Amino acid sequence: METKPTHEQGKMQLEIFELRREARLRQARDWFSRNFYAENFEEAMRVAAPMTEGGTNFMMVLGYWDMACSYLNHGLMHEDLFFESNGELFGVWERLKPSIAECRERFSNPGFAANLEKAAVRYEAWLEKRAPGHAARMREFMKQMRPQQAAAKA
Repeated sequence: METKPTHEQGKMQLEIFELRREARLRQARDWFSRNFYAENFEEAMRVAAPMTEGGTNFMMVLGYWDMACSYLNHGLMHEDLFFESNGELFGVWERLKPSIAECRERFSNPGFAANLEKAAVRYEAWLEKRAPGHAARMREFMKQMRPQQAAAKA
């Protein structure tokens, strides 16, 4: 963005950050980072089925990030300010991406996590301008994390 963030946008940035610090959401985010590895819809349902603790954690994380990204997508947040301190959205989207199409189809909700998706696509383009190759490296790192997490659970 070529404009500077407004005071209001800065305040909103702090407010969404403060929400991330809420104890139950922190717990859900920790669960998500340790457990949500799904290459397809069936795996996603095994890990985070509705009406389970995993499903609750999953929906808390997705709900938070989709809401935060909706503010960005509707122009309420300053893009540079948002992206400079919210890279987690990219990791969440990358974990969700393999199962999202079937999830949207099965639940007849083409807009499920659409704000997160739109922001993640923009984030990757934004990041590529500032740190070429970083998104690709992060994807490789995330691929390596799955076997490590499986081994830690065994």
